[in-house]
Amino acid sequence: MAINRRARFGRQARRVATAAGVLGGGAAISTLGVSYYVARQLVRPNRPGPHDQLVLTPFEAGAEFEEVTFRPERGDHLLRGWWFPRPGATRVIIGCPGYRGSKSDLIGIATTLWRAGFTVFLFDYHGHGSGRGTPITLAYREMRDFFGALNYVHERVADARIGVLGYSMGAAVAIMGAARRPEVRAIIADSPFARHTDIVRYRVRRVLRVSGEPFATVADHLLPHIAGYRGSDVMPLRDVAAIAPRPLLIIHGTADTSIPYEHAVQVYAAAGEPKELWLAEGATHCGAYFLDRGVYCSRVVQFFADALSDTLLPIVRPAFIPADEPAADAS
Repeated sequence: MAINRRARFGRQARRVATAAGVLGGGAAISTLGVSYYVARQLVRPNRPGPHDQLVLTPFEAGAEFEEVTFRPERGDHLLRGWWFPRPGATRVIIGCPGYRGSKSDLIGIATTLWRAGFTVFLFDYHGHGSGRGTPITLAYREMRDFFGALNYVHERVADARIGVLGYSMGAAVAIMGAARRPEVRAIIADSPFARHTDIVRYRVRRVLRVSGEPFATVADHLLPHIAGYRGSDVMPLRDVAAIAPRPLLIIHGTADTSIPYEHAVQVYAAAGEPKELWLAEGATHCGAYFLDRGVYCSRVVQFFADALSDTLLPIVRPAFIPADEPAADAS
């Protein structure tokens, strides 16, 4: 299905380029046309469908859970989540799904963490897993949804020791969000990208089979008019240093063709200690879990068990820092 979408995108983009070139009579107009299409596709709404609610839930995994709603840090829309309760437990793991993904994508690891004694909270970003029909962004407005999830955890568990587990775009959200909210004590980022502009450039090149540089650059100039942000607002590579001295584990598959593992290497190099990098040999995008579920789950559980132990010093919850402001040093 992903291959079909890429092929369809490529055909449509080439048609736009051809039409723009003919109408405008030049390469510059062609570039502008394709770049506008790239920017619009990046934030286009997921179309609501009749089967949107027909997904696996924690019920199928035999886990106890509650369906909950909450609001983002800023905004009036309602967000939906699943709360896996562990009465009396103060260790809470927030799961962040990927771009156009759903909280149901994380059921496997979520139920594993719940059975290991953690309270777990999965949620959908607005317009991705729920709220379909709404324009989205690539980790920009989604950070406000993540901050809303953090606020909800504090409402449920006042003395929560919070860990965050994010995948793909959710890994970027986890890094940038934790950099701004020091009450997050530990972060696992599975398959993160380093910079918004880099991943857009890479994806355009893979689809069109030409240099993605001109299209990604022009698309980035169009994004403020289309979606209210620029690629420079979304840079996990810039923000990751602010996580230290909190523990960070970065996971990436070496066979990832959606986000090359070099992105993880760059983010790891920019991070402070303590940090770990797990390059899963042969794993595709977010595929380390599927190489060996037992090994993956054990490593994730052990990381959070160590990082969220009772011996950690208390944290002070900071005031909200807007997603488009630089992260403060957390050390």
